[in-house]
Amino acid sequence: MIIEKAAMYDIEQLTQLRLAYLMEDRGKLDEKELECIKKELPDYFAGNLNHNIFSYVVRIEQEIVACAWLLVVEKPMSPAFINGKTGTVLNVYTKPEHRCKGYAKKAMDMLLADAVNMSLSVVELKSTEAGYTLYQSIGFKDAASKYHQMEWRNEGRP
Repeated sequence: MIIEKAAMYDIEQLTQLRLAYLMEDRGKLDEKELECIKKELPDYFAGNLNHNIFSYVVRIEQEIVACAWLLVVEKPMSPAFINGKTGTVLNVYTKPEHRCKGYAKKAMDMLLADAVNMSLSVVELKSTEAGYTLYQSIGFKDAASKYHQMEWRNEGRP
């Protein structure tokens, strides 16, 4: 077993893992959404991997069996992120046949070590019930905020 950052030659496997994660998280994807993601995601990875998005992978031989993603963004400084550098954990995923072996924790440990090396002020994530205990065990705490998390979606607008 090897734990390392993904490289450009991993883009095909990373795309498949992202799709597996999305289908498990959201259920069956609309055919149009699925085709769009399959088409665009490899180009996104080619332009951003190891620049502002990092994938920490657990590899058994040549197969990636688990991954955790860190999206790094630089924002204007504030007391909440004093140097402006923040991270968001995305897509922590282990293939079903490799679960309960500690692979997600190993990937997250490497991710957080890199977050320290990158001087990120804060790393945030949204947790499922299944991942909540893992994230607590490695130091994540529930965020208290006076703000409401909201979103706006472009529902077919040009």
